[in-house]
Amino acid sequence: MTKFKAKSFKEKIQNALHGIALALAAEKNLRIHFCMGFAVLIFGFLLDVGSQKFCILLLTTALVIVIEMVNSALEFTIDALYKNKYSNLVRFAKDISAGAVLFVSVIAVIIGLVIFVPELVDFS
Repeated sequence: MTKFKAKSFKEKIQNALHGIALALAAEKNLRIHFCMGFAVLIFGFLLDVGSQKFCILLLTTALVIVIEMVNSALEFTIDALYKNKYSNLVRFAKDISAGAVLFVSVIAVIIGLVIFVPELVDFS
């Protein structure tokens, strides 16, 4: 297993950045989450929601992106291990992983509404 192990801190950072780039290149949904998260953060900044609410938006955005990346990593791993094989357990794992992404995304939308609706009402 040492064949894949990074030798220095710089290599670890490079590997992590490479992983982010790979995930963005391979996963359309991750690109959508990234763009939406960026838009939410810009919107929060422009509305001047305050530092606490902005941190909540930042953490929520990060959570959605991280869960999507974990989902992608799990799917790639399962696909590599079970290439051309069907298994209900594989389907369950993928469905549960996708369900986690959906769940955290719905919660993120609710958090966004809780933060932005009062700001928009006060704005007008």
